[in-house]
Order: sequence, then C-alpha cells, then structure tokens
Amino acid sequence: MSKSQGTPASKSSKSSKPSKFGKSTKSKKPFVIGAAVVAAAVVLGVASYQATSPGSGTKSAAASSDAVEPPAGTFPELEKLARRDSKDPLAQGRADAPVVMIEYADFKCSYCGKFARDTEPALVKKYVDAGTLRIEWRNMPIFGAESEAAARAAWAAGQQGRFWQFHTAAYAKGAKEKGFGKDRLRELAQEAGVADLDRFARDADGDAAKAAVKKDQDEAYGLGATSTPSFVVNGRPLAGAQPLDTFAQAIDDAAEYKAARTAGPKGTGK
Repeated sequence: MSKSQGTPASKSSKSSKPSKFGKSTKSKKPFVIGAAVVAAAVVLGVASYQATSPGSGTKSAAASSDAVEPPAGTFPELEKLARRDSKDPLAQGRADAPVVMIEYADFKCSYCGKFARDTEPALVKKYVDAGTLRIEWRNMPIFGAESEAAARAAWAAGQQGRFWQFHTAAYAKGAKEKGFGKDRLRELAQEAGVADLDRFARDADGDAAKAAVKKDQDEAYGLGATSTPSFVVNGRPLAGAQPLDTFAQAIDDAAEYKAARTAGPKGTGK
C-alpha cells in the first residue's frame, strides 16, 4: 500500500506479522474465522482499492425492484466480523445499527490520527447519532512497544467507560510526538476523565488487556491487513484514510442494500 493510502507496517516492529498475501516467516497458530472469510481475504487488498476508487460504489447497485445485489467490493463473510456487543466499550452506536464499520488502527499511526480528527467526527454526527452506523474499534499495534502500550492503555480506559475520550486525547494534534511512555499514558487517561488511575495502570498491564489487544491484532492479520488504518464496512474493505465522501458513499450503499434486503423484492417485505 502506498503512503497515500495508509501507513505501512514497520518491518522493524516486533508486533509486525506477515500478510496473507506474502510468505510467512513464522509458524503461528492459525487464526480461524472460517474458510469463506479466509478465501475473501485473499482478494482483500485488490478489493479495497476497487471499493475505494472514485465511482466504484454506485447507489444503483444497492437494489432494484426485482433483485437485491450487494455493493461493489462487498464480501458477505466479512460482515460476520461485526461483534455487535452492546456492552463493548470500544464501540459506539447502536448494536443493531444497519451498518457496522470496523476500524483497525494504531495510536502511533499518523494516517489513523488524520482520520480520527478530520473524518470520524463527521461520520459520527451524520450516521452514528442518527442510528445508521456503529463503529467498532480494533487495536492493531504495528509500530513496536509504544504502540502496544497505547493499545492496552486505551483498552484499560474503556474498562472505565472512557475509551473514546482516551482515543480523542491520544489522537489530538501533536499528541503522538510526545510518545506513549507509561507516565504519558497516565496523563492521557487523566485528560480522558478516567476516574481511577491506579486501576487504569493495573488494567493496562494486566493479562486481560494483552489478550484483548492480541485478539484484535490476530483478527486483522488473519484478514491480510498489513497497514493502518484499515476498515470493513458491512463486509466491504476500505484501505487507508480515505476522503470523507468515500466513507459516506460506502455507508450509504450498505444502508440502502440492508434496507432493500429487509423490504424484499418489489417491497413485499419477504
């Protein structure tokens, strides 16, 4: 992926793993989502570019009076990755929202920060607040120890209901340049309004945080994602910090397709 699409994984990162598209240099316990998802992941890279190219996702593909076709670049099996857990502190929006956008991101990623500051707030205002969109965050630390520490700290903030506030503080302009050492992470937690900072520190260093981050990271690598940010919108992969209009088009297409499927052929409701 080019830098214009997203931030590539650092080869020197200890957390970096081989993509499904390349040769694996390590023998790892296989990540199992299902054969259909793995098959879809083989074309994830190509599909992400097709799905984000101008004019590729047209509204006319969402539905017709006689048949309902999924938007271009959609893989139904990838839609099953949405957890839709109403108690998930790393998600925002209704659990039953028609569209779920999964975001795989790293707090040290400049493009992730750009998306968080310039694009995501508009999506929240237009789609999440209206009940159309749910955003589910997945930690994908790829830039070494500080990325991993920030991911675990964000998870820990979420245990006290302050994940999105921590997310905002960590992605504020200039925040990344200050690093994500232990003292700095505590400052960010305080800025985010985390009430019990001692518990926050314990949670961030605990096994549960490590397991949660690894689960998200394994999911991303299992799909062949090698850079951040990466997204899946109702089974449609999007690569990089794309323009707002690209996300809006993908969400609109997904919502229209979902509505058309619910209505059934010729509005019969079947």
